[in-house]
Amino acid sequence: MVQEATKKETLRIAAGSTIGFILMLVLFALLHGRLPETVPFDYRVVLGGVGGTAVAVLNFFLMGLTVQKVSQETDEKLAFDYMKTSYRQRMLLQILWIILALVLPCFNGIAGLIPLLFPGVVIKIYYIFFNKNNPDANTPKKTDFSHSADSEQKG
Repeated sequence: MVQEATKKETLRIAAGSTIGFILMLVLFALLHGRLPETVPFDYRVVLGGVGGTAVAVLNFFLMGLTVQKVSQETDEKLAFDYMKTSYRQRMLLQILWIILALVLPCFNGIAGLIPLLFPGVVIKIYYIFFNKNNPDANTPKKTDFSHSADSEQKG
């Protein structure tokens, strides 16, 4: 069963990644208008973007399922092994997509790769601008290093 938090976060990533995909299409269209010989804008750009966005969201969802399972595991070694296996499988999924996006002529490779970055960007933007639950999360902590400097000079 998929926990509510996993659903919520995956929907947030899917929405943000979709916005990123649309912005990427706008950027491709603008660049194509300026540099039509260099920057293509055709169905291959759209297919690459759709595929890359789908893989990025799927990767995040699978990571969420992994966190769910690991958090319920009582044996630390089993939890760690499961996390490692999941990580490898998700990386293989992304590598397979990258190869397909770059090799198959129906995809624009760059448009297929860019969306893989969207979830990380969405997470950063969310926690910078919308993390109201923890207002101190974005505030740098002041660290007092004076005691360590004093001890180094005295020692």
